[in-house]
Amino acid sequence: MSLFIGGFAIIFIGGLASLFCGRRGGLASLCGVLGTAAGSIAAIIPAFKVLFSGAAESVQIAWAVPFGSFCLRLDPLSAFFLIPILGLSSIAAVYGVEYLSSYQSRKNLGVPWFFYALLLVGMMLVVAAGNGLLFLIAWEIMSVASFFLVSFEYEKPAVRQAGLSYLIAMHIGTAFLILFFILLSSGTGSLDFDKIPMFPAAKANLLFLLAVVGFGTKAGFMPLHVWLPHAHPAAPSHVSAVMSGVMIKTGIYGLVRAAMLLGTPPAWWGWLLIMIGAVSGILGVLFALAQHDLKRLLAYHSVENIGIITIGLGVGLLGVHLHSPILAVLGFAGGLFHVLNHAVFKGLLFLCAGSVLHSSGTGCLDKLGGLIKRMPWTASAFLVGAAAISGLPPLNGFASEFLLYLGVFKNNGGDGLEMLVLALIVIGSLALIGGLALACFTKAFGIVFLGHPRSGAAQESHEAGVLMKLSMAVLACLCVLLGLLSPWVVRSAAYVIAAIAPLPMGQIEAELGCASSVLLGFVFVSLVFAIVLFGLTAVRCRLLKSRCVRQSVTWDCGYARPDSRMQYTATSFAQPITALFNVFLQTRKKFLPPEGLFPVRSSFETETPDLGERYLYLPLYRWICALFGKLQWLQHGRVQIYIFYIALTLWLLLMWKLM
Repeated sequence: MSLFIGGFAIIFIGGLASLFCGRRGGLASLCGVLGTAAGSIAAIIPAFKVLFSGAAESVQIAWAVPFGSFCLRLDPLSAFFLIPILGLSSIAAVYGVEYLSSYQSRKNLGVPWFFYALLLVGMMLVVAAGNGLLFLIAWEIMSVASFFLVSFEYEKPAVRQAGLSYLIAMHIGTAFLILFFILLSSGTGSLDFDKIPMFPAAKANLLFLLAVVGFGTKAGFMPLHVWLPHAHPAAPSHVSAVMSGVMIKTGIYGLVRAAMLLGTPPAWWGWLLIMIGAVSGILGVLFALAQHDLKRLLAYHSVENIGIITIGLGVGLLGVHLHSPILAVLGFAGGLFHVLNHAVFKGLLFLCAGSVLHSSGTGCLDKLGGLIKRMPWTASAFLVGAAAISGLPPLNGFASEFLLYLGVFKNNGGDGLEMLVLALIVIGSLALIGGLALACFTKAFGIVFLGHPRSGAAQESHEAGVLMKLSMAVLACLCVLLGLLSPWVVRSAAYVIAAIAPLPMGQIEAELGCASSVLLGFVFVSLVFAIVLFGLTAVRCRLLKSRCVRQSVTWDCGYARPDSRMQYTATSFAQPITALFNVFLQTRKKFLPPEGLFPVRSSFETETPDLGERYLYLPLYRWICALFGKLQWLQHGRVQIYIFYIALTLWLLLMWKLM
């Protein structure tokens, strides 16, 4: 644990150094990125050691705070989550040096680098905490640090609103977690995870529901996700990559850890997670299809991929209940592997979106276009990420989703009707999510990078700098490598699954071995296809080498003056699909039709407000405001009255204590 603690300290010291050098932007960025990279390298070494050996490492120190001790523990589950946290945060920090350079003359860059380090420190503590109180402290550090990062451009009203909604949502989730840990410690007086006893079924069920709400708010379960489409677009793009790629996964980690503490799961735990995952996945990708802003589109895809991960966890819990090794092993393996894969391809996509925003100054899809000629590096990286998130082989997104398909197809345990329903829900949901995701990223890539520029901002766009291109290239390569090496990556998850599922190690390794052999076949076929494609491309280039090749515009039906407006918009491209699912989306339309023989103007606009925000949270907010508005008479603005309130409260508490 000494390396982990040392890395933790290096990251924090680097953040403090950035804060002290804040007005010297270049030096602040250098301190921030060096501290993040050096600390991550030191801390990731023990994580890999624990992951591959299965031997946990811990340090426990007595402290004066009640409910146990200061306990840090790295077991295979903690190590697994720690690796993408440290890896993606380091890559995003390198990207952030160049991304933040444009703010150097306007802002104190030491502040975002300090909170970036604090966010990373908080995430490290969350996954390494072996005590519930320490976990809550780390959770709060992570939430507050990310709030300040989301509010980086606080001078914009939309950013302030996003930061406020994020802070409120996080503290609502934290309230449920506080109640969860209070009930968890009842009877023992300790929140050390290794001292948590077994609970009666009724109490375990209540604790699980509290965990689903508390951790699901951070993860972005529907309808607890409403903060996410606001916060991710508001934050700087490298922060968005970290928040979407790894920070929301701390909610998944917390849910898995809670399930481990609560004992053998009943069937309804698994079914609940499967249904939450299916709803989040399908609605997440549908709302992504209807978006006009690139980062907001990606934010909804975070909800979609959290849904896929949750389906995997639900299948795994159901497999544990049914004593089905295939369901348990492949469900957990698919869900956890998707945690890693999503960190890579979603981090890549947010960095690409940041490159577009940094270059053109806008993320509005209908103001972009034609960027593939101006930003070929970014376009290529975005294409890799888009293919990976759509689940296309042989990239990493395909491998993790395939494990879920394989587990449900191969399962032969449980009641026949129950397994049929499971197969229909899981396979149907994943297939629908995959198809809609492919349509959505066809839209995103086509509208942003193909066609003609739709505005002067797109016309003047240019490629990103070296550090930004390097960060995108590393993540794009990881998308390919994790897909090609998926048979061996899957095998390395044995100790992680053994920590979650009460199954013999031999059985876990056998199931993972069968799955990896099937994945190996996909990898082999993909490599053969790539070789054939490369060979045909080389032959074509050789045959055309001596021929004259002319470039000309696409045939336009004899129209002599084509315009950039004469191409698909983001709305028109997605309209056939969004119209089919309009019962869920409830898109609002504003149409000004052309009038007269020579119409001067016409317009058509669409807006798709979030259903959870529209029908649940805004009415609730108005009701709370109306209720507490009636208590305004208590606020006189007189200090003497407030002192009287305090004295009265203290007197009542004293009387209650003496009774």
